[in-house]
Amino acid sequence: MSLLKDVRVAILATNGFEESELTEPRRALEKEGAEVFIISPENDHIKGWKNGDWSDEVKVDARVDQVSATDFDALMLPGGVINPDLLRRDMTSVAFVKSFFTDHKPVAAICHGPQMLIEAGVTNGRTLTSFESIRKDLENSGAHWIDEDVVVDNGLVTSRSPKDLPAFNKKMIEEFREGKHAGQTE
Repeated sequence: MSLLKDVRVAILATNGFEESELTEPRRALEKEGAEVFIISPENDHIKGWKNGDWSDEVKVDARVDQVSATDFDALMLPGGVINPDLLRRDMTSVAFVKSFFTDHKPVAAICHGPQMLIEAGVTNGRTLTSFESIRKDLENSGAHWIDEDVVVDNGLVTSRSPKDLPAFNKKMIEEFREGKHAGQTE
């Protein structure tokens, strides 16, 4: 049985994404029947990062300025140091992330991915986790940071690093399957 049949997921990324943090969640989502789209400010392809060097390219399905959150049911944000640092300078990408929260759609972010949540202004009052080096940034943005392999806060799933991918993928699939939570409205 596919848990995510008819669920459309956007993965927002650009050059420098941590390879495993994009490829493993994408594989897990597709295995459950989700339709997954790589969204980026870039055209054609983006290049990953693995073990301190550039790695494989991934095909971009659409530029972020060509889509909107209404086209998708959920959003996934991979980390890597370079990827979110570049994305948070792109106001179209920031607005795209914020619109998922405005529409109460589930979002999953791993490692440095929560930097995009800070930039979108959606962390105040939220409980989450991330890579340790951005803990203070999250706390300064009003988030309650805890050191756990996966944290879920009302449709927001976060994890610390690639070692947490099994727990992250499991909770991401659960939240994406639930969609909007009871009591949430658009």
